[in-house]
Amino acid sequence: QVQLVESGGGLVQAGGSLRLSCAVSGIIFGISPMGWYRQAPGKQRELVATISSPGRTNYADFVKGRFAISRDNAKNTVYLQMNSLKPEDTAVYYCRAEAIRRYWGQGAQVTVYS
Repeated sequence: QVQLVESGGGLVQAGGSLRLSCAVSGIIFGISPMGWYRQAPGKQRELVATISSPGRTNYADFVKGRFAISRDNAKNTVYLQMNSLKPEDTAVYYCRAEAIRRYWGQGAQVTVYS
């Protein structure tokens, strides 16, 4: 059974930082591209960042220079370090794995207040 479990969300003041984690089981994590997506109320889910199995990263323009995606293949975990958070970053953040098909986590709420 494939599981993606996000953690690390919460409430933070604008300008602050949070780190999201996504622990993965049930797939061969080391060869699976991973990504973080987010969905704000009333909006479509959007790409935040992706990381390939060798570690090549890609970011949405609105997080470049503020967020960093990384992975620890020994721990089957992908991270999203979020710095300089803005109220518009408020959303549910989802982890996604690309394996035999796409798998999603349950989401982690991030709320940024000004």
